[in-house]
Amino acid sequence: MSAHTDARFAAKVYGQRLERAVELMRAAHLDALLITPGPDLRYLIGSAAQSFERLTCLVIPADGSTPSVVIPKLELASLADSAAGELGLQVLDWVDGVDPYQLVRSILHAGSRIAVADAMPALHLIPLAESTTGLPASATPVLRESRMVKDEAEIDALRRAGAAIDRVHARMGEFLRAGRTEAEVSADITAAIVEEDHTEAAFVIVGSGPHGADPHHEVSDRVIEQGDVVVIDIGGPVEPGYYSDSTRTYVLGTPSPEIVERMAVLEAAQAAAVAAVRPGVSAESIDAAARAVLADAGLADAFIHRTGHGIGLSVHEEPYIVAGNDLVLEAGMAFSIEPGIYFRGEWGARIEDIVVVTDNGVESMNNRPHGLTVL
Repeated sequence: MSAHTDARFAAKVYGQRLERAVELMRAAHLDALLITPGPDLRYLIGSAAQSFERLTCLVIPADGSTPSVVIPKLELASLADSAAGELGLQVLDWVDGVDPYQLVRSILHAGSRIAVADAMPALHLIPLAESTTGLPASATPVLRESRMVKDEAEIDALRRAGAAIDRVHARMGEFLRAGRTEAEVSADITAAIVEEDHTEAAFVIVGSGPHGADPHHEVSDRVIEQGDVVVIDIGGPVEPGYYSDSTRTYVLGTPSPEIVERMAVLEAAQAAAVAAVRPGVSAESIDAAARAVLADAGLADAFIHRTGHGIGLSVHEEPYIVAGNDLVLEAGMAFSIEPGIYFRGEWGARIEDIVVVTDNGVESMNNRPHGLTVL
């Protein structure tokens, strides 16, 4: 595999993450982390294993002893592409008829205070909780700081994801034409996302005409008409699992002066929010920067959602760029900046880039033109 298609980073990256997790656990006065398949497991050991009714669980003790992976014997192959072997993790495999929760208990000290992955199914959480003292805590506060601040390997993955989705937007003229349905356009975009180095298309929003006024519209059988404003919000993961997410707004034919004017305001709002990003400012101040431009133009009520969300191994993760979030931004934090304007029953628009906070400002992962694109 090339460096651009590896399913995980070098083992030392995961070793450093496990060490950091132990430090954060100790600071939180916890004894162990129990991590089932999901973004946290992929973050910590590079495993993209899936969650089934049989328990797979990474157990990280706070005392510094070697972490263990409790896993069904029939799922051992899912560890092959992870860093578990190179890291020397203890693998405790089990077969049907064996109690896997007892295997986890055998690793923990009596009365251990544990934190569990948010993605852990209740099917596993309940029997694991029965073996511990008190209600398990969430691992999110423990891993939050690590996952929010991306390292160089992660930032490079986000750059590749951003460039890949930019290439899809650059091809929109191939797909988006009057007389085609949203579903037909979506099918072509979905194929293009995979063609452009993603492992899959995680989401494709094609909001034409009045459907563009619904921020979470996906696709329908509506026939796209000449003159329609069309919101295209697309993304997916590139190896090793980091997501792209970019929105651009298109129009088929010559737009009205009102659409041109309002789109110019939206473009200015998005640019103002990007320009406000730097270490030491709050997440809510970025939201306020976008909102102020729209409010000055009388469009405050047309902006009906937060300005952005964090991104990485999940499409939506911390930090959230929203009023009330006084989190101070640090270099390495990655998130979307995506103000939108929506006019129910008429049209809508959104402009979205993924950005990363740098030591002295901001780097954008997306570099396609931001204004209204006429097709």
